[in-house]
Amino acid sequence: MVDNQNLSLQRSQRFDIIGKVLVDMGKLSVESLNEILRLQNEDGLKFGEAAKKLGLLDDSDIQHALALQFEYPYLSENQTLFSKDLIAAYSPYSHQVEALRALRSQLILRWFSEGHKALAVIPASTGAGASYLAANLAIVFSQLGQKTLLIDANLRNPKQHQLFNLTLKHGLSDVLIGRADFQHAFSRIDALLDLTILGAGTIPPNPQELLNNIRFTQLLNQLSEAFDVIIIDNASTESCSDAQAVALRSQGALIVSKKDATEVVHVENLRDQLNLASVRIVGSVLNEF
Repeated sequence: MVDNQNLSLQRSQRFDIIGKVLVDMGKLSVESLNEILRLQNEDGLKFGEAAKKLGLLDDSDIQHALALQFEYPYLSENQTLFSKDLIAAYSPYSHQVEALRALRSQLILRWFSEGHKALAVIPASTGAGASYLAANLAIVFSQLGQKTLLIDANLRNPKQHQLFNLTLKHGLSDVLIGRADFQHAFSRIDALLDLTILGAGTIPPNPQELLNNIRFTQLLNQLSEAFDVIIIDNASTESCSDAQAVALRSQGALIVSKKDATEVVHVENLRDQLNLASVRIVGSVLNEF
């Protein structure tokens, strides 16, 4: 004897894949799905129209299910896995994320299409929002289906563990001193598919020495074989020169400044330092958010 619930699910798979996605998400019961399918067949409506007519779903539910169906993962507003500052994860259709996608396109054309894998995101001043930009940029690259790694190389005041609610204690610093293998320091973000994070790890007393060590170069070479895109978050250049060491190893840098906050002299100083180190400045971002 065939279970009625399983039979209903099989029938829904034949009629509308989005229905199964919504059942798997917990947004619909099998009974509600069958109600929608009946109304859809009777009135000749699209699935979403029938669901909204019955009051079972709203536009955001349908958009979210479509995104999952087309392997474009993002989080619904009521999910609290991560910080709401990760707008690319929570509000993928906002104008801020459109700007991030435009930036992604430019970086592909100017840097990643040339065979480069790593890019250092460097704030020209404290509070420029580089960590916020690096995190969201990593998300939009992962949504493109690129195997993306976000490294928190800010070994003084790291932010990525807060943004992504990371629980692993080991991270970049622990890998660089041999306390952890990088494979065991990764935090894979299952909700966003192709995104992996290597957090900062234990705050060391000598961050600049660690980032200048040959082990960091060797690590980046290893990681470049496993990932399509590597975004590296960095400490502010106002108080230290850690970011220059990272940029030297990645060979490319994206400068971030904050509108009405970052002074022009800070941007110019950073530009000169990177040019002196023969680091290519791939672009600059004026952060308004």
